[in-house]
Amino acid sequence: MDRRQSVVVLMSAVWFLPAGAQVFRNPIINEDAPDPTCIRAEDGMYYLFSTGAKVFRSSDMIHWEPRGRFFTPEGRPSFVPGVRYIWAPDVNYINGQYVMYYALSKWGGEDSCGVGVAYSKTPEGPYTNINGTGKLFRSFEIGVRNSIDPCYIREGNRHWLFWGSFSGIYAIELTSDGLALKPGSKPLRIGGKAYEGAYIYKRKGYYYFFGSIGTCCEGARSTYTTVVARSRKLLGPYVDKSGRKLLDNHHEILIHANDRWVGTGHNAELMTDKNGRTWMPYHAFDLNAPKKGRLVLLDEVKWDRDGWPYVEAARPSVQAEAAF
Repeated sequence: MDRRQSVVVLMSAVWFLPAGAQVFRNPIINEDAPDPTCIRAEDGMYYLFSTGAKVFRSSDMIHWEPRGRFFTPEGRPSFVPGVRYIWAPDVNYINGQYVMYYALSKWGGEDSCGVGVAYSKTPEGPYTNINGTGKLFRSFEIGVRNSIDPCYIREGNRHWLFWGSFSGIYAIELTSDGLALKPGSKPLRIGGKAYEGAYIYKRKGYYYFFGSIGTCCEGARSTYTTVVARSRKLLGPYVDKSGRKLLDNHHEILIHANDRWVGTGHNAELMTDKNGRTWMPYHAFDLNAPKKGRLVLLDEVKWDRDGWPYVEAARPSVQAEAAF
């Protein structure tokens, strides 16, 4: 093992870090990029996608460059009449191509909104909608109000989509290419009505549900908080540390506001650096400049002796070091 060390001097303090580690300060993306999703692509680069169809690229998860939009103006989805704004994308590499799930919605459109799917040979797109429109399902068709915030996970040879927003969190099985609902599959409720922004992460025999509670989009008054529950099975039951069920709106707090950041929620995929440490991108409002929108922060998720995730002090950090 290479034990050379480098010295990093920052704000009159000194850290002795392994060669290649980088000190960074939050935010990692200093512009409005809400509801982030992140993937390390086949080209070795990291790509982050956000509400509003934005794409960013990075080699180290810290320094990001804008890469435009993942839909062309002509290629935007059209399955919700009069709605063109894309929410909460989720990008995955499935069977040799990049598959994006996303929500198409407007405020107050709990019954008209829905989940779409598109695909691309390259991670940053442009993405092509299935069937021209992109529709996977709409709320009134599938019987789940506020069908937004999709999240894909593969378990063995089976493919699943989790989604929902304050009307319950649901799961449904997909076809092997991830582009359609599996014939005969029905929504299965796995979480109560307190949550949105679902994300499922598997680690050491447990499935961890990460989600957000509170208000996402009220600037300095936002109350978004990231929470967690876990299960031995993908479809639950998910529980808190006391064994109380996510279906009954029980969970553990992972990260909440501090005196600088509020609205800490809708985390992206957990990413692992070269030292085996786990990191979580998520969005928040800067109380010093709330009109800038929801910026992207990055914090380490640690694991206690019982396998529960936590963030130090359950609050956003000012600075940290990582080695991606």
